[in-house]
Amino acid sequence: MAGYKPAAIQTYPVLGEKITQDTLYWNNYKTPVQIKEFGAVSKVDFSPQPPYNYAVTASSRIHIYGRYSQEPIKTFSRFKDTAYCATFRQDGRLLVAGSEDGGVQLFDISGRAPLRQFEGHTKAVHTVDFTADKYHVVSGADDYTVKLWDIPNSKEILTFKEHSDYVRCGCASKLNPDLFVTGSYDHTVKMFDARTNKSVISVEHGQPVESVLLFPSGGLLASAGGRYVKIWDMLKGGQLLVSLKNHHKTVTCLYLSSSGQRLLSGSLDRKVKVYSTTSYKVVHSFDYAASILSLALAHEDETIVVGMTNGILSVKHRKSEAKKDSLPRRRRPAYRTFIKGKNYMKQRDDILINRPSKKHLELYDRDLKNFRVSKALDRVLEPSCTIKTPEITVSIIKELNRRGVLANALAGRDEKEISRVLNFLIRNLSQPRFAPVLINAAEIIIDIYLPVIGQSPVVDKKFLLLQGLVEKEIDYQRELLETLGMMDMLFATMTRKESTSVLQHTSDGFLENKKMES
Repeated sequence: MAGYKPAAIQTYPVLGEKITQDTLYWNNYKTPVQIKEFGAVSKVDFSPQPPYNYAVTASSRIHIYGRYSQEPIKTFSRFKDTAYCATFRQDGRLLVAGSEDGGVQLFDISGRAPLRQFEGHTKAVHTVDFTADKYHVVSGADDYTVKLWDIPNSKEILTFKEHSDYVRCGCASKLNPDLFVTGSYDHTVKMFDARTNKSVISVEHGQPVESVLLFPSGGLLASAGGRYVKIWDMLKGGQLLVSLKNHHKTVTCLYLSSSGQRLLSGSLDRKVKVYSTTSYKVVHSFDYAASILSLALAHEDETIVVGMTNGILSVKHRKSEAKKDSLPRRRRPAYRTFIKGKNYMKQRDDILINRPSKKHLELYDRDLKNFRVSKALDRVLEPSCTIKTPEITVSIIKELNRRGVLANALAGRDEKEISRVLNFLIRNLSQPRFAPVLINAAEIIIDIYLPVIGQSPVVDKKFLLLQGLVEKEIDYQRELLETLGMMDMLFATMTRKESTSVLQHTSDGFLENKKMES
């Protein structure tokens, strides 16, 4: 026993996303806070001014939340029907909203009753925004029209009827008060100029347009519809720069980070993709529990809010940097302390004594040393081990199999113990780095416990799931071997033809060595 060799823990390469600066930046958020709304969250908008409150449009209410509050600090509910959108003005004092009855209402943040009501649309209003001069409002509705309203007089100034289907999204330029963009279900994105009373640029997106976003400089425009996010150069008359297809379902919303270097898109596939605005490649991705309808970022990306179809509002706050405590600095030993005796020369009568450090065995090694194989397996099936360091669990299973006692360690377990084993196998069997070891363990479990299936519904369900995973993994391995065989045949036919030497007589009677291709 004195010469016991500890079990070798194999190091497996971690298969996952590459750690980049974007990964560190976008993962630096706390656990999301979930707020239940009355209906699907169709619009989220942050106030541009401190304290950066945000408006949430859901059902027939518009809630105003503080950045760190989980309860609304103000509610606007003076709507005859469902509210679809609400947007803050640049100074954060006014809020404009559109509803299903075709009304456009203007609210003061400090009050509750509407300050202005603009009536002119005959169907639901899905997009509203303030122009750059703060005194006009742009709205688009399902009656195919886009209207420009004057706030002081509460009157309609212009009406554009160039779209041939629902107008579902739009935004106004932050630099020019006369320019604004709308997107429609007629597959077009149009830029209107209030000075010309017509659209000045029109581009074909190819699918019903769900969201448009004008970059702060006004030179680039992003449109989302179908599975595509497209970037257009407006300075070149709407030339298509790039078409992105990274979502599996319809893209519903777009947002730009505070620095303007990252573009975010939310989709019905429950993912938020983060693109670099220089390379237009996906640099990060967020996963959510339901389809996404809206998203917004606070100032300096301190908070990210996502609204979903199930009425859940997910709010993530950035982690604050830990402040280092200003403790008194301890006095360190002088330099001569570290070099003391360094140049000492060993004398003839000196005796050198080495004190080897004592190595302590891990708990599972102690069990293996004493032939407690079931106990050793239980040690590495603890949640703290299977979740944080699954490679240790796999290594112990491999060691037990090498010793020929894996079947003994797995046999004779009750419902709770076998459930822990099955949970670990189901979670990690499909990982290529663990599959060779765990498939063998799964087959042993199936052979041992197949005769007693039917005594526990919980174990039966997991057992059938494990059996299906094993069969699926074996099919994958078989297909992989077939593919490798076909590739070997292709490579064999592509090898260079060997040349053979043939002796022939020349005209002068001498033998000449010529190479002939076989």
